[in-house]
Amino acid sequence: MTKNKNSASKFVASALGVALCGLMATSGSAFAVNMKTTNFTTQPIGHNEFCKAAPVECQRVGRNIAPHVLTRASWAKIVDVNNLVNTTVAPLTDLEIWGKMEVWSYPTNVGDCEDYVLLKRKKLIKAGISPGNLLVTVVKQANGEGHAVLTVRTDRGDFILDNLVGRIDDWRDTPYEYLKRQSTDHAGRWVTIEDNRSRIARN
Repeated sequence: MTKNKNSASKFVASALGVALCGLMATSGSAFAVNMKTTNFTTQPIGHNEFCKAAPVECQRVGRNIAPHVLTRASWAKIVDVNNLVNTTVAPLTDLEIWGKMEVWSYPTNVGDCEDYVLLKRKKLIKAGISPGNLLVTVVKQANGEGHAVLTVRTDRGDFILDNLVGRIDDWRDTPYEYLKRQSTDHAGRWVTIEDNRSRIARN
């Protein structure tokens, strides 16, 4: 992945309150649009090496995992974790950190895009969200460069945690082309994303 500029900013309490009210007031059935995935595909080499080093992080999750039921408390936790990691980890490329490409690891104070994702995922699993609903996802930016984000799969749709922006967006509102992500059944397997979404209008 390429070097990421961390443009995250802290959420103002009142803005967070408005976001929570708007989200929770929306009908789950009307709002929920999850990504459609198809066939198994190749695992990113960096994730493959990460799994070899930490196999416990890449185990079978279970079949037919239901999307996370989003509550005010869990949404607040997701926002908090996203903000914390984005503002405490400084962006550096794997080449700058390790002297080689595609090293996936938990960051301390510096990291590449996938490192942000791994740390957010770890913290949200600790907070009680199933690993089957916290999916490392590979996307392509408008400039053609690869990037990694975390998909949080919920009963109100899929949301994207991204170190390039401070806010959390519905996946349909992001500017990326979605390529592949972890399987909901097995953290060490990857599936292709069928990206034929229509974005939500935003003024």
